[in-house]
Amino acid sequence: MLLTRFLPAFTLSTLLSAPAFAAPDLANGKAIDQQKCYACHAKKTGFGNGDMIYTRSDSKVKSVANLKRMVAMCNTELRLDLFPEDEADVVAYLNKQFYKFKP
Repeated sequence: MLLTRFLPAFTLSTLLSAPAFAAPDLANGKAIDQQKCYACHAKKTGFGNGDMIYTRSDSKVKSVANLKRMVAMCNTELRLDLFPEDEADVVAYLNKQFYKFKP
């Protein structure tokens, strides 16, 4: 009986103390891009510059939603072991640095 009285208060206080959505960490997104993405993209472009994949004229990424899907696909297909918040950080960094889509 005590647990049923305690649980709703605990749940409510936990929800109120935790941020609903953490702001993306751009520094983390950049670090992940440099550590896990750049070399593969440099190889794909054939020019040794991993950033070129983001700035090419025939980019497949046309919106933030596309960017999220591409980052998630790379994470899954290449087994990068990124957490969802890491994916969000990478998306935020790439969008700010290269794409500049409106959120």
